[in-house]
Amino acid sequence: MNDSSSLQLLVLAGVAIFLFLKLRSVLGTREGFEKPPMPRPDTSRQVEHNFEVIEGGPDRDITDHVEENSPEANTLAAMKAADPSFSVTEFIGGARGAYEMILMGFERGDLGQIKPFLAPDVYETFAEVVTDRELKGLTIEADFIGIREIAIAGAEFNSTTRVGEISVRVIGELTSVVRDRGGDIIEGDKTTVKRQRDTWTFAHEMGSENPNWKLVATGE
Repeated sequence: MNDSSSLQLLVLAGVAIFLFLKLRSVLGTREGFEKPPMPRPDTSRQVEHNFEVIEGGPDRDITDHVEENSPEANTLAAMKAADPSFSVTEFIGGARGAYEMILMGFERGDLGQIKPFLAPDVYETFAEVVTDRELKGLTIEADFIGIREIAIAGAEFNSTTRVGEISVRVIGELTSVVRDRGGDIIEGDKTTVKRQRDTWTFAHEMGSENPNWKLVATGE
């Protein structure tokens, strides 16, 4: 009886651990680049916000990320005017999560989970590269270390379509190796951290009910 009970406890523990890891994985993809819901402000806080704007003080949510009165600052201000719930700081936080999720999805060839966050042409480009790797029998093992630097590199806003675009310059750190069909490493080193520099552009229709930004362009 004791052996049977111990075996049951081990099985249940294994199931619990599996469900925990699965749930964390699913929630992780949701955190990628979805803007968190903004709480409805009360009347007193809204009046205070309007007073600050009338006084003409700098918007720290903007000037903490770009130079005051720069073209990027003016564009971000226009985007905030079109969508009062938009926060530049929250965007940067979302971009961090999106960068890791999209980069690792591409490195590992798992495009299904990241497709909702990619513009069609970007997805097609990623898919072509992944397919080419598969045809050659190559696999990539990658581990994301973190983001060393992220900053806004540019911003555009179309007042007619209400579509805003923000480019971010990112320096990420990761380890990766490329293996051939036989499993031998032909490129990379699992113990060497490499830096990857990217400039990614995300787009979003300001004020849209869909909170997701999509990756519309990539570059170095």
